[in-house]
Amino acid sequence: MTEVDVQPTFRRLAHLILRAWPYYRPQLKHLVTYLLLNVLAGAIILVAGLIGNDLLNNKVLVGTPLQPMQATLLLLDDSYVVGAREDAESLTSEQRQTVRNRLLSWGLVGLLLLLASFSLGWYYMTWIYQRINQDLRLAMLAKAESLSLRFHDQARTGDAIYRIYQDSATITNVLQQLIVTPLRVLIWMLWGFTLLTLFSPWLGLLCILTVVPVTLLFIYFTPQIQKYSRIARRTNSDLTSRIQESFASIRVIKANRAEEAVIQRFEQDSKRALDAAFQFRLQVTLLALGVSTVAMAAVLGGEYLMAGWTISGTATYLGGVITLVGFATWNLGAYQSAAGTISQNSQQGFELAQLWGGAQDLMIGLERAYYLLDQEAEVTDVAQPLPFPVSVRQVAWHDVSFAYEQQKPILSRLNLTATAGSITAIVGPTGTGKSTLMALLLRLYDPDQGTITINDTPIDYIRIDDLRSHVAIALQQNVLFTTTIADNISYATSDKTRADIDAAAKISCAHEFIEALPLGYDTELGERGGKLSTGQRQRLTIARAILRDTPILVLDEPTASLDAVTEQRVLRNIAEWGKSRIVFIITHRLSTIKQASQIAFMHEGSIVELGDHDTLIGIPEGYYRRFVRAELKGYEALA
Repeated sequence: MTEVDVQPTFRRLAHLILRAWPYYRPQLKHLVTYLLLNVLAGAIILVAGLIGNDLLNNKVLVGTPLQPMQATLLLLDDSYVVGAREDAESLTSEQRQTVRNRLLSWGLVGLLLLLASFSLGWYYMTWIYQRINQDLRLAMLAKAESLSLRFHDQARTGDAIYRIYQDSATITNVLQQLIVTPLRVLIWMLWGFTLLTLFSPWLGLLCILTVVPVTLLFIYFTPQIQKYSRIARRTNSDLTSRIQESFASIRVIKANRAEEAVIQRFEQDSKRALDAAFQFRLQVTLLALGVSTVAMAAVLGGEYLMAGWTISGTATYLGGVITLVGFATWNLGAYQSAAGTISQNSQQGFELAQLWGGAQDLMIGLERAYYLLDQEAEVTDVAQPLPFPVSVRQVAWHDVSFAYEQQKPILSRLNLTATAGSITAIVGPTGTGKSTLMALLLRLYDPDQGTITINDTPIDYIRIDDLRSHVAIALQQNVLFTTTIADNISYATSDKTRADIDAAAKISCAHEFIEALPLGYDTELGERGGKLSTGQRQRLTIARAILRDTPILVLDEPTASLDAVTEQRVLRNIAEWGKSRIVFIITHRLSTIKQASQIAFMHEGSIVELGDHDTLIGIPEGYYRRFVRAELKGYEALA
């Protein structure tokens, strides 16, 4: 077992409830109101059941006169009350019919009120719980978005989805199954215990004796329930990740005819999740079965005692409550009321066992939800951030080093400067850190050593939101959403007009094909822009970055899927648009590289050559020269 398994369950429970307090607190007055209404409803139902049982069994069936309070409740005169007439020891046939009719009428009214109150109570409860759950989900998503890409690179997307969507729901389940419902069950059991003790102290003692074996059952089964609950949630998280990965790579799967292998892996993950869920529920069922067995033995023992007392007419210990209920001695009504109460207590013991089993699962789920909330963001703002420079003159990397893993450095003492009005092409072999260089500029990561400055201001002194709002990036993945083309281009920019969107699309050479579509800019895209070609998606991504109108623009392989003519048009437009801006282009295409003001050639995490095309091509046996030669040979081979 892990460390969390051996911690005392009640201490863990208290800790989790305290952790959840910030999310419960905004709804505290509603929670208290709902709980008080539950307690009040329980007391009313118990008393009403006790009175109704006595009226039906003793007054209607046997004809015993009513207690004064009963006559008042049924709106009857004193002739129905015990001792009203010395010559009458029981109710007449007509009086019994009247009591029956009044009892049925009040019972129907009570049933309608009960149904209405339960419906309203269920709606009220759902409203409270959903508001609490919403607050936690928003907090978890905000935390996930605040974490650096280093965390997300190591975590499975499906696991984060499962934690936010599924594990977060446990906060309301904890409230319901660990606080509200157990309190209701315990209060009702306490009512029942009190009533049984008033009937006979021996029945109260019998209830106390059942607590010992039930407690032993809880102690035995709790570790097993916790173990399988943790396995079940982990395997279901793996299953969610498998589903997410399968749909995300559906094109690759189909292209490689790997459907059968994917289905087999999914079946294996699904079977593990199913087996773990079965084992968890089996342990909870065994616990509930054991509690039910003990409770049933208590019920049989209690009914044996009560049957004997009823036959002999033994006096009860109800005392003062006989003014409302006439159970001064053991009779049919007293037997049925006490038997119903002890049976109800046994059922609530069974419910409590199920709640306890569910509580272990909820604690595991809430711990998983808190795991995400407990993650510390690596990239954070300083206490007093500086404003973003009004005019951007240059961006520079000074002796920057970075590694995703300690033993595998990506960048090593890298230096680079780019000035306003320039286009810098970042070139080099795959895996040398080109995209990482730009990720550091956006503070998706922070460098392990060195600084990055805009003008003379280190970017870690600038508020993260300010920095990212002034740096636009067009990613190689061409991420699009299932909405209109206009909404995709204006993604995360709420202050742009349709004219601004059109202008950005014209710069990226997307306007022509958009206008050719039946609905133009209002055309709905499919999943990830599946209705468009790769080149069209790429131009929309470039338009989105241009629309933001930022002083710094980063293009990651912007023309990889464009034909030569379109590529040249896009690059000319970007050069014209970016005359006063700093533009970075990560690319392998020579036609794109030649348009750059300067070329930064990267090798093994450092910039080994820097200059324009003519300067670098003139370096004998230089890195860039060899790169160009290899590219040209590749083109010749393709030709």
